[in-house]
Amino acid sequence: MVSTKPRIEPGRLRELGPVNWTIWQVISRAAGTADAHLFSTLGRTGGLFRGWLHYSGRLMPGGRLPRYETELAILRVAHLRRCEYETDHHIRLGKRAGVTPEILDRLRTGPEAPGWSPKERALLTAVDQLVETRDLDDASWSDLATHYDERRLIEIVLLVNQYEGLASTIGTLRIQTDH
Repeated sequence: MVSTKPRIEPGRLRELGPVNWTIWQVISRAAGTADAHLFSTLGRTGGLFRGWLHYSGRLMPGGRLPRYETELAILRVAHLRRCEYETDHHIRLGKRAGVTPEILDRLRTGPEAPGWSPKERALLTAVDQLVETRDLDDASWSDLATHYDERRLIEIVLLVNQYEGLASTIGTLRIQTDH
């Protein structure tokens, strides 16, 4: 059985430092929680946290993909990786982007579920392959490329890998869901 106790406790002012503590406070309020555990844990890394936050923020919410498609990809990664933290956080964000409970049910089934547009199906197929094989076969790449330009194709790969790696980090550190 996997332990659910955090391996590294979320930091506070002393562990985070004033800059990361302030960032954590702002993010927690924006997320509607007293403690966004992901950020109070990763914030313990000092400048690395701020660099990661900048990169992550450039993908979401600052990426060029439509927010709805970004949330579809993130929620599918979270489902495939069984990452409750990502799932909980992005259900809230996805709702704001148009992800309905019916769409969430289809996301759990995957790209083969009825009701997806060809573009959504291509995106979700790419997410599944990237998480499962760390690559895309030529047919999936070609299908995805009919819907996205080169810049967005790169962004999709970076986004999926960012959230797949984040799911691994959350799981390994046993970061608890926010209350």
